[in-house]
Amino acid sequence: MRKIKTLKKNYEFRYVLSKGRFYKGNYITIYYTKNNKLYNEIGIAVNTHIANAVKRNKIKRLIRENYRLIKDNIENGYNLVFLWNKNIDIKNATFINIKSDMINILEKIGIKK
Repeated sequence: MRKIKTLKKNYEFRYVLSKGRFYKGNYITIYYTKNNKLYNEIGIAVNTHIANAVKRNKIKRLIRENYRLIKDNIENGYNLVFLWNKNIDIKNATFINIKSDMINILEKIGIKK
């Protein structure tokens, strides 16, 4: 099983959030930029005002798992940052809701195969 490549540095997140384009869904917002690599790099951010650390990490795990399942259907060469919408309650953070929202946004972007 290959590990998912992630954005780790603050300047990588800032670059994607400032220079990238975005599409907003019901639960998540995806910012993206093109990179010159043969793979995608993802970053996940959940605001600290939304919930405590346990619930924020649960949302991150759900987003990461959904991405892992659909990453073979996504074109390579993008930096993606997933943000949780702060107006949505944590109780709505289910696997199915996040997956359908993620697929809809990736189809709007046009990077889903």
